Amino acid sequence: MDLDEYQRGALRTAAPRDKRNELLHLVLGLVGEAGEIAEKFKKWVRDLDGDESRIDRADIAKELGDVLWYVAVLADYLDLSLDDIATANLAKLASRQGRGVLGGSGDNR
Repeated sequence: MDLDEYQRGALRTAAPRDKRNELLHLVLGLVGEAGEIAEKFKKWVRDLDGDESRIDRADIAKELGDVLWYVAVLADYLDLSLDDIATANLAKLASRQGRGVLGGSGDNR
């Protein structure tokens, strides 16, 4: 499956674009799902002393899937292709690597 194919599939379960406040719903949903991943890792550190062998990978995979769904639908809402986003992101990172600026801060390095 390629990313645009996933995006089309995700849209089958998305609310209509013209639903009131749908853009805000998508942004908050993305942040919320990312927060759920952070929460699971917080509990992993707190309760399991950060033992990597005890990470519930299946549970994290489900949450990552939820993040991916929100990214796909939000991108579509903004008329963006996931394939294009992924391609541009890898090109940006390769450029940074080639210039020796992968580390550091700032979007335009």
